[in-house]
Order: sequence, then structure tokens, then C-alpha cells
Amino acid sequence: MIIKKMRIAVLCLVGIILQPVALVTAQETAVLEGGSADGLKVGIFAIGLDTYWDQFEGLKENLLGYHKTICDGLEGLGAEVVDAGLVDHPSKAAAAASLFRQSEVEMIFLYVSTYALSSTVLPVVRDVGVPVVVLSLQPVAQLDYESFNALGDRGLMTGRWLEHCQACSVPEIASVFNRAGIPYEIVTGFLDDQEAWAEIEEWVQAGRVVHAMRQNRMGVLGHYYQGMLDVYSDMTLLTTTFGTHFELLEMCELKALRDGVEEDRVQAKLEEFQAQFAVSPECEPSELRRAALTSCALDALVAKRELGSMAYYYEGQPGNDYEDIVTSIIAGNTLLTGRNVPVAGECEIKNAHAMKILDLLGAGGSFSEFYLTDFVEDLVFLGHDGPAHFAIAEGPVGLVPLPVFHGKPGKGLSIQMSVQNGPVTLLSVVHNPGGTISLLVAEGESVPGPVLQIGNTNSRYQFPISAKDFVNSWAYAGPAHHCAIGVGHWAEVLRKVGGLLGIDVLIVC
Repeated sequence: MIIKKMRIAVLCLVGIILQPVALVTAQETAVLEGGSADGLKVGIFAIGLDTYWDQFEGLKENLLGYHKTICDGLEGLGAEVVDAGLVDHPSKAAAAASLFRQSEVEMIFLYVSTYALSSTVLPVVRDVGVPVVVLSLQPVAQLDYESFNALGDRGLMTGRWLEHCQACSVPEIASVFNRAGIPYEIVTGFLDDQEAWAEIEEWVQAGRVVHAMRQNRMGVLGHYYQGMLDVYSDMTLLTTTFGTHFELLEMCELKALRDGVEEDRVQAKLEEFQAQFAVSPECEPSELRRAALTSCALDALVAKRELGSMAYYYEGQPGNDYEDIVTSIIAGNTLLTGRNVPVAGECEIKNAHAMKILDLLGAGGSFSEFYLTDFVEDLVFLGHDGPAHFAIAEGPVGLVPLPVFHGKPGKGLSIQMSVQNGPVTLLSVVHNPGGTISLLVAEGESVPGPVLQIGNTNSRYQFPISAKDFVNSWAYAGPAHHCAIGVGHWAEVLRKVGGLLGIDVLIVC
């Protein structure tokens, strides 16, 4: 499958300062600060034609200098770079491929330093079998034609031109990759081209997300909300697509951990509630304590099972211990979500993946569903009564009592917050007919104004198209009714995530 052509765009980055983990053990801290995308290895090699070196003095040395500039740039983006150097003859291709295989690189950057034979390229990329990004980067944006022509010596001039003829090889490489069925992408520009480097950075960001998703351990606690057919997930398909390892969790394990929580941990958790939330005076001390006990148990469960994300739902018989746990779970799951262990309610496993992807980008990723449409102001409201991403809140994050969880048993504490005003991205992981996974993406704005004060998360969103067209277009794509919302515009990076995973990405705009 060939990665679809992606338009070049400079990413709008929104910095998020996630709250540090507090009041947990050292073991739990190591897990709860998980979700790191560190460890992404990228391969890079330059290509050239060895025939040129004896013909044009200094050409090879200059090209190697440009190659080092690109290697340094990739390292500056946080990638672990495996450099196979200059491959200028088919005989060197096997050594480059062997190095990349042994190093277990997850993507390759191919720097076209000058014209090169495609026979020096194909064996490397074919034998490693990971996505490749072709870098067609000239030394400068424009040749100084007057100085160039003033060189006078045609041999010297030809050598200088060969430093700038990256575009000569790209069609040849693309033709061979197309015929070989090898996924690839092309970045065209020059060495100091901010637009090109923004796109390269997006590829590194996408690679880090894909790498981290392959390492992710997702817990599944309880069962689906009965009758939500759209929510039911194929965990085997999600594993083969993202690499997720699923841990099927037992409520009795969570209860045992809750029963073993010591009093000092409960008091520390209550202090954490006060630090992270605007705790409503209406919250009864017994409800706060109930939520604190469950939150401590959740921390312990996440640490014990080394989880990077979770999906949950349960009901239990009225008055039993499991109902007591599940009706006091939202505060603790919100704390987990805000510190890089996103938790999706209603056992929405697909949406826990979407939340994790956005969280890995530093965008947050809050559990949401469509709430209502404002046809006067052309807005769509989204929110949920389940876990929120407290690190991306606009203003205080309220912890408030709910006399009833709509559609669910019991009562307890809930989160009331809105997502930061400014650019946002909606993401849904879609299970398509025919057994494939795709990503559904939309960019919009979280805008100020009145929201529903019902003890839920909810925010007001505008999109480039009308609210009517947006709701229809989003629904026609066939996602489950939940989605994840993160701050910033991430469509271009998510396109690249889909490209690296070999799955489709549909953007509603």
C-alpha cells in the first residue's frame, strides 16, 4: 500500500504542561509517567554515484557535509539516528540494509544528495521493509547564477550543479518504489527550509506515536455498555493494527487493591483532589473518601499491570462492592488520564486508542461524545460524564456530585470542565466494514460561551464547515459515537501516523 500524497503544512503546535504525578509510589510513578515515545530509531542513508568522485574534486566531501547537517537535524528532533552513510554503489546497499535490520529502525529517511542509480536504493528499502521518507533537499533555495557562471571552468561548474540536482533522482526512485509496491513519501525543499523541516518533524512525531502505540499495554476492565453495538471492538484487529497488548482486568482484583489501601494513602489522595480539582462544597466527605479509595486502587492497578491506557465499564448489583467501586471511579480515572494514562468510559476500547494517540502528541485527548447542536451560533457541543483530561482544561476542573449518572446506575462524583479555548482536533478510531481500521480526524476551535452546568465535561466547538454539514459528514464516516478531543491542530501529523500504520485517514473539513 502506497502512502497517500500529503500536502505540506507547517504544524500549529500548542504547548501543554501536563501535571506531574503526585502522591504515588516510585513504582507507580514510573508507570504513570509512561506513554513516553522515547526509543524511536530512524535510519538514514545518503545516495550518490561513485563515478562522480574522481571526476569532480570536493563533490563527495561537500555532499557528506550536507548529509551530516540532516543527521544533526533529525537528532535535534529527538530521534535516535542510525546512520548508514553514503551508499554510492549497489554493493554497499546490502551493508546498509543489514545495519538497519540489526538496529531495528522503524522508518528510514533517504537523503538524495545528488543523482544516484535506483539500483543503489531499492535493495536497502526493500530488504528492511519499513516506511521510507525521501528527502529531496537542495543545499540552498536558489543557486547564485551569476557567481556560478563566473566560475568559468565547465568541470567545476558541473560539480557544483551536481550538488543541487536532487530532483533528478526523485522520479526514478518513485517509479521503482511504485512498481515494487513500497510505501514512501517525499519531502522537497532545501537544507534550511523551515517548511520542509516542519514536515520532517511531523514524520518524527508520527513515528514516535506509532512506536509508543506498539509498546502500549491497555487494560480492559469490566464489560461493554450493553447494547452499544458501535462500541464493540475487535481487539485482535486493534492489536494487529497498532501493536496494542491488552490486559483483561478483573473487578475483584481492583476490589482487593482497594481493600488494601492504607489510610495515609487515602489522605494523600484527598489532598491531591484539592490540589487538582475545584472541589464543590456540595461534595459529601463520604463521597470524597469513596472516590479517593478507588483512585488509590486504580493507581495500584495501573502500576501492577504496567498499563499505558484503559477502557472500563461495569454496573454490579445495587449495593454491592463492585457498584460501589464503579460509581466512585470518575475522579481517579480523570487523574490517570491527565497524567498520560488515558481512560475511556463505557468500555470504548477504540476511543482509548484515539485518546492515547493524542496524549502521545502532547495534545491531551479527552473522552467525548456529541451533546447538542446550536443552530443559531453554528456550534457543536461535545462532552461526557466520564473521565476528562484535566491537563487541557479551560479554567478550573470542577469535582461535583451527581445525584444520578444518566443511563448508568447509582450516584457519585463527576468532573465538570471545558477544553481550552483555541484550536482543537477530534480523533476517532473507526472499525470499517470489511475488517479494517481507519482514523477519522477534524480540526476546529473550542470557543468561549455558556456551557451546560450538569456535572459533565462539555465545550463549544466551531468547524470550518457548518455545524449541520459537520455532524452529517462525521456521522457518514461511520465512527462510534465517542471521540477524543485534543488541543492544537494535528491533522497533518495524524495523516502521517496513518501512513506509517498503512491505514486510511479521513479528514472532515
